[in-house]
Amino acid sequence: MAVSVTKTKDSQRSLAAAISSSQSSLADLITRHLAHDGAQATAIPRLNLLRASQLTVPLPVVYEPAVCLVAQGHKQVILAKQSYIYGPEQYLVTSVDLPVIGQVIDATPTKPYLCVRLDLDPAQLSALLMETEPTSASSPTTGTLELGLAVVPIEQLLLDATLRLLRLLDTPRDIPILAPLIEREILYRLLSGPYGARLRQIALADARLLSVNRAIHWLKHNYAEPFRMETLAREARLSASALHHYFKSVTALSPLQYQKRLRLQEARRLMLGQALDAATASQSVGYESPSQFSREYSRLFGAPPARDIARLKEAAGATAES
Repeated sequence: MAVSVTKTKDSQRSLAAAISSSQSSLADLITRHLAHDGAQATAIPRLNLLRASQLTVPLPVVYEPAVCLVAQGHKQVILAKQSYIYGPEQYLVTSVDLPVIGQVIDATPTKPYLCVRLDLDPAQLSALLMETEPTSASSPTTGTLELGLAVVPIEQLLLDATLRLLRLLDTPRDIPILAPLIEREILYRLLSGPYGARLRQIALADARLLSVNRAIHWLKHNYAEPFRMETLAREARLSASALHHYFKSVTALSPLQYQKRLRLQEARRLMLGQALDAATASQSVGYESPSQFSREYSRLFGAPPARDIARLKEAAGATAES
């Protein structure tokens, strides 16, 4: 028994060392191809690199279906009232569009936050699933719809495939031939991992998830319109009660809460990027009551609009000076 325990511990240490080595190589690759802070698309379709050399303020963003692997540093994402923290020990997966608050919480100029994001292609997931599970795939309308976001322990095989994909940036002529093969392997690892059941809902075109996605699409393009559940249910092709249940299962938000997040995030963007005042921004995103806008804005962002925007500008100025 003692020998068995020792072998297990040795195996765990060996795996941890291998993962650490791979993450170090991943950090080197990201640093070489992204020398400045920010997000950058690469020559490989759907592959993006992200870097931050210092902590960031909480910023609203809509996460689209993707997998994010962190080579260095940590990030916090807040969805509804739940906080998720991920770093080199985990990877983050999202399967639907989700309005979240994101913040880099571990980064320095000498050891910046470094991340690689691969956007998920539903068509590729579907084709791969049909090939790997032609008979055992479950019905697309059975089982429980799960939350469209998860933080999952990192796996060596997934990390290795991601490394090989990034190394293609050093040999651009190989990208058209080899990148699709490696991306296919990454999707296979994801489907085989702890998040596989949720991705199968995308790949199998789960009727309920399709309805939720139709509702999300409508809300993203009509967030400034008055909210009417009957209209949204008609667009989703579900009853109002069924849509509310499935929507909250996947996004952790009710449709009305989701719309409010989109409105408030867009208003914040308009005030910060276009220097609109709070009253004008609130009207632009569909609010009729400035006081209601201020209350809901403060509840989401922790401060009234004017104070929050001043804080963001101050933080941006400090970043520029450093």
